[in-house]
Amino acid sequence: MTDKLRALSVHLLTATGAVFAMLAMLAAVDGKWDLMFLWLVVAFFVDGIDGPLARHFDVKKNAPEFDGVLLDLIIDYLTYVFIPAFALFKSGIMDGWSGWVMIIIVTFASAMYFADTRMKTKDNSFSGFPGCWNMLIIVLFALNPPWWVCLILVTFLSITMFLPLKFVHPVRTERWRALTLPMALAWTFFAGWAAWVDFHAESWAHWGLIVTSIYLLGAGIAQQIIPQASAQNT
Repeated sequence: MTDKLRALSVHLLTATGAVFAMLAMLAAVDGKWDLMFLWLVVAFFVDGIDGPLARHFDVKKNAPEFDGVLLDLIIDYLTYVFIPAFALFKSGIMDGWSGWVMIIIVTFASAMYFADTRMKTKDNSFSGFPGCWNMLIIVLFALNPPWWVCLILVTFLSITMFLPLKFVHPVRTERWRALTLPMALAWTFFAGWAAWVDFHAESWAHWGLIVTSIYLLGAGIAQQIIPQASAQNT
């Protein structure tokens, strides 16, 4: 297989995320939330591996006719923002006026964030909460907190999208990657497990989701607070 075909194959892999997004949306329309989240977890896994493959096969050089970054952003908006917001509204966890507020905040703020050229930091982390609403919403489905708790979390995270707070990229942020990457893989496992058992209240997957989500949300901010050893020695 030539370098060009390998690079094109990576673009095709990324594009499968659009298919998984449609399958997730169809499940959401039918109220099959467990199936919807299973498809979103599959899309999340693909999103986690296509980036390293794209860099390994140098898609910008070998398949420049397709913009992998743009393709990835389109699919991410569907799977990270649009479908999860729809699910949170239609499931009844956030309905009435709070649901409408949530939909407006999430979709509007995320659209602006995804178009922000400052969304990445020098160490390949995210500047501000990276709009991973799929991760938040699957936790909300698992825990089923009161609507006002959901509204506070959505509002708070939407504000942090535009604050100078760092959120780690599980693959590209080198600092603590030996811990961050396993945490991200564990989150994927627990998310799939929770959806597989239809968010059973006694499932241990819920605790796994809580622990891994707290780490992934807080690791970047912790890195801002805790200086690197090299910086301390200078």
